[in-house]
Amino acid sequence: MGLVDDALGGSVRALARLATHIENETNVAHAALARLYPLSGRAHTIGITGPPGAGKSSLVNRIVARYRTAGKRVAVIAVDPTSPLTGGATLGDRIRMLDLQGDAGVFIRSTASRGRTGGLAPTTSGLIHLFDAVGFDVVIVETVGIGQEEIDVVHYVESVVLVQVPGLGDGIQALKAGVLEIADIYAVNKIDLPGAHGTVRELQTLLGLSEHISSWSPPVVGVSASEAVGIDELVDALNRQRAWLDESGSLRTRRRAIAAMEISQQVQRLFERKIALQGRSWATDELISNVAERTETPANAADSILAHWSNVT
Repeated sequence: MGLVDDALGGSVRALARLATHIENETNVAHAALARLYPLSGRAHTIGITGPPGAGKSSLVNRIVARYRTAGKRVAVIAVDPTSPLTGGATLGDRIRMLDLQGDAGVFIRSTASRGRTGGLAPTTSGLIHLFDAVGFDVVIVETVGIGQEEIDVVHYVESVVLVQVPGLGDGIQALKAGVLEIADIYAVNKIDLPGAHGTVRELQTLLGLSEHISSWSPPVVGVSASEAVGIDELVDALNRQRAWLDESGSLRTRRRAIAAMEISQQVQRLFERKIALQGRSWATDELISNVAERTETPANAADSILAHWSNVT
């Protein structure tokens, strides 16, 4: 646990090594998170998501700089596509944030999606807890460019910013797919482009037609990451939403939902590993034959396998 002590003491090298262990799901990672998890729960966790080309990385760059001006320490988890050669992150997001690398109050970790849909990496939640526990005030998760139904980030953070840009024509389609219902704040990037203010108005109209399940009304903020326009307003909106979560009691509800999702994810991953280790031995030839011959349904066969494992364990 020397790595944990060093990371808690401020060692960037130890923090990076722990992040690698978490991404590789090693025994060291399991032991480290068992110790660190009780220390987490203090950071403001933020998800930045949206379609490819929306300028998420440039916007994150500006948001981090704004938080640093306020004296906040910030960790960024930049989920990149998986490299076909190494299986690691392609590091595109980290390259776009090079001007933050020399700041001791900022830690940027590029992590590979490893083929997972939904815009996140399989071990994103573990990285969030790591950076939270070692004392970062804000942990930002930037997703891979997502489609209309890839909204996993909402299950792992307290605040979600959905970035849109003018000209995509996604307003009505996004509403149909439910993406407009996941975000706490909407940012229209490239507000200086023709039609951008029209996109803001369209989003405001669509949000006015939707039913909110809470007293928080998601604002639509026009920003320009390239020109640093609207960044203060966006960060102020994030701070207001986080304060509302705390004051309304919704923070506890959201954290319970996050906890439930993480438990579900871990159970699923444990079963996947068990199946992978046992090969096809998890199902008897008789059970497979019954399903193939239509005397047993796949669902009932799966139920019997789970019941067997429950009795064994």
